[in-house]
Amino acid sequence: MKFKIIYTFLLLVLFASCKDDSQKRLAENEKELKKKELLFSNINKGWVFYDTPINKTAEESVGDWTELRSLLNELSLKPKKTIGAFQQKAAALSKKAIALNVNIPEQFNQPQIKSRIATLITKIRLLDLYIHLDNIADDKVVKVIPEINNELASLQRQMDKIVVKSKIPVEEGESELKKMMDVSRAIPNDPIDPNLPRVE
Repeated sequence: MKFKIIYTFLLLVLFASCKDDSQKRLAENEKELKKKELLFSNINKGWVFYDTPINKTAEESVGDWTELRSLLNELSLKPKKTIGAFQQKAAALSKKAIALNVNIPEQFNQPQIKSRIATLITKIRLLDLYIHLDNIADDKVVKVIPEINNELASLQRQMDKIVVKSKIPVEEGESELKKMMDVSRAIPNDPIDPNLPRVE
């Protein structure tokens, strides 16, 4: 009889403790859900990319440069519903940005463009990194998006500068002057050994 009372008492204590744990779990889950909703709301508000070309040169190059067109198209599609959708979009943007280096049009295959592409890739990969952290820092994600927009605008402005410079006519004799100033074509200034045979 004593054992039945003890077992009954232990079962009551066990059920009471389980009930408290489940209530704590429910409270924690609700708190976590609110945190995720706030995180999603902040990222959703800040996810604004400039996905249209800013000048005529960029518009024309989008027709020829498929990687740039693909990146701008990816930027124009905003994810919806979940943080996971934003994470997938950031990963896709990272892949599209890296592809910019693969097939640069001949006219833009210059160090100025390559450096701007490299910084754009870095910023997009930062976005991808920040959004894939275990504890997502929404302030860092929202902060890097305008930086990506600035780098994208800088790339398009540099493309425009290259096109404008290529339209400037070359003056008579300018190409010969550039050849004369080219140090790789210069005659070496080594002393001549008098003992070497010469061809005259």
